[in-house]
Amino acid sequence: MKKYIMILMMAFGTAVAHEMTPTYPKLETSHVNGIYKTTMEMFNKRKDVEWYEIGVFDNEWKPIPFVSSYKIIQLQYLGHVKFDIYIRADDKNRATYVCSKSKLRREDSTKTAVSSRICSKFK
Repeated sequence: MKKYIMILMMAFGTAVAHEMTPTYPKLETSHVNGIYKTTMEMFNKRKDVEWYEIGVFDNEWKPIPFVSSYKIIQLQYLGHVKFDIYIRADDKNRATYVCSKSKLRREDSTKTAVSSRICSKFK
């Protein structure tokens, strides 16, 4: 019986998360020597979340230093934002993923909530 309930929940339930594009961003030279840049865009499909954290990681999920106008982004429901990410030339070949993770408010902790993480892989 539990098996059928789970199948029904998966068939009729909807998963809602945020989106980040492009899926496979390219690092290109920036206007500063020794610095590479890519432009990302995020779209928020979650009514319950309005804050997102940006991170850059290597293939072992270790953080890589980067610079952006935003490291924590406030993004309203159905809102979108474009942002640039800058990485040093020394880290260019180590950078594998750029990710955004939803940040849940502590006051909403009484509700059951799921944090979502979306990652794009550098080409």
